[in-house]
Amino acid sequence: MRGFVRFVSGLLTFAFLGMSFVAVMALLLRANFTQPGPLTHSAVTVIPRGEGVQEIAARLEREGIVSDRRLFVAQYLAQGFMGGKQVTLQAGEFEFRKQASLSDVLDTLAQGKAVLYRLTIPEGLTSQQVVARLKADENLTGEVTEIPPEGSLLPDTYRFSRGMARADILERMQSDQRRFIAAIWDKRQPDLPFQTIEQALILASIVEKETGRADERERVAAVFVNRMRRKMRLQSDPTIVYGIAGGQGTLGRPITRSDIDTRTPYNTYQIDGLPPTPIANPGRATIQATLNPAKTQDLYFVADGTGGHTFSTTLREHNEAVQVWRKAEREIRARQAAAGTAVQAPTTSDAADPPAVTTARGGSSDSASGQSATQAGPAVPLPQRKPKR
Repeated sequence: MRGFVRFVSGLLTFAFLGMSFVAVMALLLRANFTQPGPLTHSAVTVIPRGEGVQEIAARLEREGIVSDRRLFVAQYLAQGFMGGKQVTLQAGEFEFRKQASLSDVLDTLAQGKAVLYRLTIPEGLTSQQVVARLKADENLTGEVTEIPPEGSLLPDTYRFSRGMARADILERMQSDQRRFIAAIWDKRQPDLPFQTIEQALILASIVEKETGRADERERVAAVFVNRMRRKMRLQSDPTIVYGIAGGQGTLGRPITRSDIDTRTPYNTYQIDGLPPTPIANPGRATIQATLNPAKTQDLYFVADGTGGHTFSTTLREHNEAVQVWRKAEREIRARQAAAGTAVQAPTTSDAADPPAVTTARGGSSDSASGQSATQAGPAVPLPQRKPKR
């Protein structure tokens, strides 16, 4: 009996000592867990995919982020034990502040608080141009095996961590666009001359290429909506460019008379109605404007020489506005010549004898446009003459 009592007593003593040891170690770990770390300045490190906790701990010690890799591993194991499940350390690029504690370091890696980069996709780029920007960003990885459909990407500023796949960014752009369209589609004006989201995006892409001014989007959209209602051709210069250059997005030169006369599925001087697909990726504001155009009777618009446009409801008014623009254009060219700056090659209407009833480009008598936003400008650019037919 005495032997059993001694055994139990020894077992309890051992358990007590063990618990005391664990408690002391826990206190020591806790002290080390929260005390300032060895970093004398902020530092950034990259944790590659596939590295285990031992490799990560060695990397952190080697780069001076933690003082002892064994303490880091102990804290990692303790966190999993106390939390009831194992902590997962994330891969990525991470920034650690000056004197970051073990707690800070472990929290940063466990929560995946990676350094985020920004990629801005401007409104009006083609999908091919968007992919080119993704390929040029060295912080992204992976190949893009297929150019997304035109008009399916939502222009915006996207944040990502180093090593994210380019395909994932494209998927996010497409998902964001679908979600945005779904949220506003039912709030569109009634009786618009198009029935589907795809048709709305086609028209929005044209509006996007026609003007970059926020205060003109609804009115430019109204011109094209009014033309569609009257079964008039849209006569938009950017559609000429897309029909020839496709996803490249630019001709690299002014539009010529032969370009206007060239029949492509996209040339709205030559076809009725909308092109078969969008010609670019329109932004939120332009999609909104297309679904809710201004209430006007405008059928034409032409550059006014100040960066904006003059809108007209009749061809007579439009032709008068065109003459005002031509005068302003001649004055600009004269100033450029006097200053010795490069002068832009003649546009179609400058190169050819204008018809009896001239339009912004000297095209057919119901044209509404001026210089396309996609044309290459002079060294000292003229005011933009977006297509305003």
